[in-house]
Amino acid sequence: MIDVRRAGFRYPGGEPDAGIQSFHAFSFGPHYDPDNLRFGAILACNEERLAPGAGFDEHPHSHTEIITWVVSGELTHRDSTGHETVVRPGDVQRLSSGGGVRHVERNDGIEPLTFIQMWLAPRDPGGDPAYEVVHGIADSTPYDVPAAGAMLHVRRLAEGERTELPTAPYVYLHVVHGAVLLDGKELGEGDAARITEPAGPELLAFTGAQLLIWEMNG
Repeated sequence: MIDVRRAGFRYPGGEPDAGIQSFHAFSFGPHYDPDNLRFGAILACNEERLAPGAGFDEHPHSHTEIITWVVSGELTHRDSTGHETVVRPGDVQRLSSGGGVRHVERNDGIEPLTFIQMWLAPRDPGGDPAYEVVHGIADSTPYDVPAAGAMLHVRRLAEGERTELPTAPYVYLHVVHGAVLLDGKELGEGDAARITEPAGPELLAFTGAQLLIWEMNG
């Protein structure tokens, strides 16, 4: 089964007057939808847009694996365990919140910032918080999140290039840039597909494209 979700049907959020725009692919905050709570391990897939100087003040998280992909601009991260990092396009950031952690996310740069943040449910909640950033991740190097039974694949495709999606009980595809054809359906920027198929379907890039693909066991 391939369930396509269009960018225009994401739940809007954020504080536009404060320079924050959010687009939520799953039930989130005041946008409660009991039929859209999670897919596999994924609890949230949020596109965040921060104007220069805007950001999220210190706030708590717990029992969540938080993976962040910067699309454009620079994200400043600070957390209660002492980490302070600037995350740039091509970097993967992971914050394992464990039994509890607090963090700040800001755009301290001079250009607008866009990032995709994905929340995954750990198999075993609790534990100590953990943090890491992988700089300049390559297409050939999937990013493993064993705590959630999930693996992130970054794919950058040229126009006309084909690729096979992973074979797994749950596969989640998010189009960051460009346009692709999947199972006869065209997906554009911000569109997503939730896939539960015995074999990974093939995907064709109509244009140059950047994709985030989650391979999940459950």
